Amino acid sequence: MIEVFKTDVTGIRRSKLIIGELKNHAPGCCISFDLEDCDRILRVEGDGFAVDSIIIFLQNKGHHCEILSW
Repeated sequence: MIEVFKTDVTGIRRSKLIIGELKNHAPGCCISFDLEDCDRILRVEGDGFAVDSIIIFLQNKGHHCEILSW
């Protein structure tokens, strides 16, 4: 499963911290940010993660997060 999210994460340091914490919640998933994209893309690929939990996790960290609609 691959999900792409629109976020408001801006810094490389912050994105690395979030990736590290998300890997604890979704072990085995490939997680990355594209901070150069205007939507500050968060991409999660793998099995065993829930979309809602990713959104709630980022919101609890003070960030906006929503599924990117195509």
